[in-house]
Amino acid sequence: MSDSPTTAHTRLELPIDIIKIQALLPHRYPFLLVDRILELDQKQKRIVAQKNVSINEPFFQGHFPEHPVMPGVLIIEALAQAGGVMTQLNLSHNGHSSLLFYMVRVDNARFNKQVVPGDILILDMTMKRRIRNMGCYYGEARVNGEVVACADIMCAGVKS
Repeated sequence: MSDSPTTAHTRLELPIDIIKIQALLPHRYPFLLVDRILELDQKQKRIVAQKNVSINEPFFQGHFPEHPVMPGVLIIEALAQAGGVMTQLNLSHNGHSSLLFYMVRVDNARFNKQVVPGDILILDMTMKRRIRNMGCYYGEARVNGEVVACADIMCAGVKS
């Protein structure tokens, strides 16, 4: 894989940092759950991203103060956001797409291990198919090489 993935009009160097991610996703603190893009293979429709899980995450205040655990739904959301970066890069012209994608379906979600402060969550998403304005993805989240969660995720794009 090349260190320089290309889109229709943009050349990007890996890793893709948070500034470029913010240009592609509408999410912001405290709901931006992708910190860096490590790999991007547009031919294989695959992206690998990173989320650094910190004790400073606001959700740890209530989930759970005595035993902080990242909520599983936020792991799924992080996977969807990684897929969103890939989709925006595939569709973008001059770094921006006219579509905004929303998660509309999650199937076969599995949670194998808790994600806790200090973990580095690796988000591996592959687009399985695209149907009109919908993208169907399979994602795995890993910590230290071990799958902690996986799911089939469907997102729909609407004009922004």
